[in-house]
Amino acid sequence: MPDPFCTLKNKELSMIVISDMMGTLTTGSPVLGLVDWVGHNQSKTQAQLHLAMMMPGYLLAKLGLIDIQPWGQKWMVESLGWVENITPEKFEQVAEWAVEHNLWRKRREDVISRLEEHARSGAEVYVATSVVEPVARAFARRFGAQAIATPLQIINGRASLAAGLVASERKIQEVLKRLGVARVDYAYGDTAMDIPLLEHAEHPFAVYPDRRLYQAAVERGWPVFGEPV
Repeated sequence: MPDPFCTLKNKELSMIVISDMMGTLTTGSPVLGLVDWVGHNQSKTQAQLHLAMMMPGYLLAKLGLIDIQPWGQKWMVESLGWVENITPEKFEQVAEWAVEHNLWRKRREDVISRLEEHARSGAEVYVATSVVEPVARAFARRFGAQAIATPLQIINGRASLAAGLVASERKIQEVLKRLGVARVDYAYGDTAMDIPLLEHAEHPFAVYPDRRLYQAAVERGWPVFGEPV
């Protein structure tokens, strides 16, 4: 089977490449990365308690009894309150830890190498994700990309979302608004929630797709990279 990426052009000056992050670029978890930070830098007991609270839902998600994406997003929001006496500088350190000890270790090297190839060809490469901005930036800059992610606010030592999650329809809306374009050139995503993003790309790619995205990709003739999950 030919490489679905083989149509990359030699020169991609002024082209915009957008990739989802979770599942597309890494199989890790920002929440587990944060729990790891809590266990090493704050309290092992707290970390174990957080894991215990998450476990029932995790097992249900693995069994396919609940949708893992909303479940994961819920815990990502919840986990923002686990870091005590937070400041912007401290959260940047936490984000680096979560990426270094979890997300980057579980990266999909084949997909990231393709984004690096885009960048070498002169394209602008962005990671678009519901993950909070400090974590998304720490992940993206490891391969020279920029991040369009969920903004945070820190008030009285506590972190929370500044607005809603940058997910599904809002993800592509944020991409188009921030970049001032109507469409992008290349887009990569792994779940049905990424369909709105892929629909706004000249070259959409379903990457290790879930069942619903795989079906949509087959119906629409989108290239599929990686085994469906």
